[in-house]
Amino acid sequence: MQYQTVILGAGAAGMMCAAHAGPGVLVIDHAKAPGEKIRISGGGRCNFTNMHAEPGCFLSENPHFCKSALARYTQWDFIDLVDGHGIAWHEKTLGQLFCDSSAKDIIAMLRTEMERAGAELWLRTDLTALDHGPEGFTLTLDREGARQEVRARNLVLATGGKSIPKMGATGLAYEIAARFGHRVTDTRPALVPFTFAPERFAGLSGVAVPVRAEAGGTSFDEAMLFTHRGLSGPAVLQVSSYWREGETVHVDLLPGQSGFDLLRDRRQVAGRRQVATHLAEMLPARLAEHLCAEWHVSGRLADQSDTVLRDLADRLHNWALTPASTEGYRTAEVTLGGVATDGLSSRTMMSAHVPGLYVIGEAVDVTGWLGGYNFQWAWSSAVAAGRAIAQSQ
Repeated sequence: MQYQTVILGAGAAGMMCAAHAGPGVLVIDHAKAPGEKIRISGGGRCNFTNMHAEPGCFLSENPHFCKSALARYTQWDFIDLVDGHGIAWHEKTLGQLFCDSSAKDIIAMLRTEMERAGAELWLRTDLTALDHGPEGFTLTLDREGARQEVRARNLVLATGGKSIPKMGATGLAYEIAARFGHRVTDTRPALVPFTFAPERFAGLSGVAVPVRAEAGGTSFDEAMLFTHRGLSGPAVLQVSSYWREGETVHVDLLPGQSGFDLLRDRRQVAGRRQVATHLAEMLPARLAEHLCAEWHVSGRLADQSDTVLRDLADRLHNWALTPASTEGYRTAEVTLGGVATDGLSSRTMMSAHVPGLYVIGEAVDVTGWLGGYNFQWAWSSAVAAGRAIAQSQ
């Protein structure tokens, strides 16, 4: 069977690319339904983009690579598409946009766009062999137990990264890209909770607190959540992309405030009360109790000198924590790293080594912050490749 373009992966990037790549497109995926990661994203409501998406919100060996695609298909373009399909949405926090109803609305929208473009979709289909020659690509497929051979002028790698393997994630895009001469950067779980030694925070599981978390020189002001395994919450997920094994994460438990001023003022008006009592009014009670035990804090606030209060305030503003590890790809929202950008065109996403080979979405070494940024990269990179393919026909 002959097609102009075969797209591997029916996720966000793959379906979006199919809607823009012109005639003769086949999308294949080994899953039983398209857009499975879309379906579970955003608590089932899909944080489909962010109003503040810009190049500075993405990590890559080459921080400039994402600029072209993001500029030519912006968050506002995707919002127009969502509005055009009558999908109601709302801004939650920090520019994060969610469907009012269900993430399935975004999947249905992409399916409709694919159908309008005439793209075919084959599910429960596995790639068993891939060859490349002067006429393009030859794919041997196992489609629900039946062997089929497909030829195409163009091949788009849109299979994502390694995150959430229970949803079918694999490193297939990296393997294919490497086979065709592409360098693949080191990959690691990103936007992922930290783990600590057993029982480290067992008594704090479920406690959340607004913090400023910092790792690798980058900080985020959002919520931190204690779990039975360690630390999670938006602030922690964000800095996990910048953290490396053995490094310390610094947590400010009173962001935007002066811990010393707070403690000194409380000493003047209620100095007879215990320090622990005051901390329990400044922080969640269980957290305050935990910190007092860990830092050996006791006694009345009135009995503490300015030096002691400054030391306590410093600890509150710079709680140094060294994670044992992360929860890994099992719970990571994305994969950091991927197919190196030095082998791809930033304008078309096409390979510099193999004409007709494109790499888009999470498979590329471009990783966004938490909050809809990775979806926006999927949309932007997919449209860049799709338009380039359509214009080449």
